[in-house]
This record gives sequence, C-alpha cells and structure tokens, in this order.
Amino acid sequence: MVLNRLGVLTDEVSANLTEALDWIAEQKLVHVEIRMVDGTNVAALSNEQVARVKEEVEKRGLFVSAIASPLFKCALDPSRPVASGDTFGQQEETVEAHFAKLDRAIEICKMLGTDKIRIFSFWRENDPQKYEQEIVEHLRKAAQIAGQAGIILLLENEPACNGGFASEVGRIAAQVASPNLKVLWDPGNEEYGGRPSYPEGYEAVRSQLGHVHVKDAYITSEGESKCVPVGSGKVPFVDQFRALEKDGYDGLFTIETHYVPEGGTPKDGTAMTLEALIKLLKEAGID
Repeated sequence: MVLNRLGVLTDEVSANLTEALDWIAEQKLVHVEIRMVDGTNVAALSNEQVARVKEEVEKRGLFVSAIASPLFKCALDPSRPVASGDTFGQQEETVEAHFAKLDRAIEICKMLGTDKIRIFSFWRENDPQKYEQEIVEHLRKAAQIAGQAGIILLLENEPACNGGFASEVGRIAAQVASPNLKVLWDPGNEEYGGRPSYPEGYEAVRSQLGHVHVKDAYITSEGESKCVPVGSGKVPFVDQFRALEKDGYDGLFTIETHYVPEGGTPKDGTAMTLEALIKLLKEAGID
C-alpha cells in the first residue's frame, strides 16, 4: 500500500498553511512535511507558531511525518567556492550555526510529534570526495545528537550538495553507520542532476532508506534540468514502486513536485502529480 502512506509538503500546495491543509485533507492524504509556513522557514518558527501548526494539522486528521529543514545547506568552508541551491528563506550561515539549528529542529520535532528531520550534506565542493571524511564526521556528530533525542535524520540526495546523488548519499550514510541517519531517496533529484534514478540510483540507497520523495524531472535537449508532473519525466515510477514493494519498504512517501504549470499554481502542479501517481500505482499493481 502506498496511498495510505502518502503525504505532501504543505508549501508545494500553497504558501498559506490552512489553504494547503484543507486541500490535503480533501485529497484524503494522511501526512504532511513542514518546510515553509506562511512564508517562514520551519526552523525559524516560534513555539507559538509551532503549536498552531500542530493544532491545524491534527484537527484535519493529518499528522506531521517530518520537518523539511534546511539543515547543513551551508559551506564547509566559506573561503572555498561551492555550489548553492534553494534555501527557503535561510541566510548563509556557518556549520556551527547549523548545529545550533539542529538543536532547535529537534525541539520543533518534539512539539509536532514527529521523529524525523530532513538534512543535507553541505554545499557541493569542486571535488566532493576530497572532503568526504569531514562531511562524514559532521554528520556522525549530528546523528549522535539526534540519537540522544530519539530523532532520525533523513539525508537527501540534492545535486547542489556533496551528497548530490544516490551513490554519494549511500556511501556517506554507510560511513556514518548510525541507526539515526538514513537516506531520503528522491529519484526526481537524481534525474534532475542527469543521472539515472532506477535501477542504478536506487540500488545505491535501497538498503538505507528512511523516506521517499515523489518528484519527476528530466534534462532537455538544451541541457536544462526541468521538474515535471510524475510520469512526464525520466523516473520509471512503475518499476521503482514495484522494487520498493518487493524490497519491503514500509516507510512513507511525500509528494514534492517543484512544478507549477504555466498560468497555474503550485496546487495545480501537485494535483497533476497526484492524479498521475494514482494511475501509475494502478499500472504497477499497487494501491
């Protein structure tokens, strides 16, 4: 069963929390990830704002599956040139500042009743493998902190980060070797970065999965990366879902389209992915 484990990032539907939650409940989805709330990053919410989020989520019969924080989207060393990507309202800060954010993110998790925090692997270096041991040491420390609080960190493959692809996040997670750090597999991000998501990408992370994001993407003939509704890109979702089912993955799925149709809204883009996803699951023989 996938549909009874399916949720969505609220701001992929609307920047307005209550509008997003109303739509999500209407679609009979079961959970939400929290990233931006009415224009504020989840890591910057006050206790009062967090309490409101929890109240609004629960009164619609939903639950918070994870907080989609921007943790460790920062440079290992600000003096070196690195890539960068979406920060969702966060300013560039030091590694030490991000460890302080981890402490706050754990507090927010506890208040929202979830035990999962999405994290990253620092902005991508020109030669990521050169700094891999430093990355592993930082994330091992983060996993130890999380473990003391009963929290699981979800390390996402993000092309703008050192763990940009499945082979990299799989290798980093294996070296951290902690039950409190698992891989957040986003096959759409793999294709967005120009690498095949299945079977190659999936094989590199399948033994370490903690969560799955549902997104589709492809590279245009001009070399431009584009996010599109599920089923319109390069991710072979029928095969991917069948593999997850066969491998006994029993975790959650979250829609994160990053797609807005021309003249439309984020809600329209997310609705297109949800409709297509239901069809693909039927084709795969999974509901």
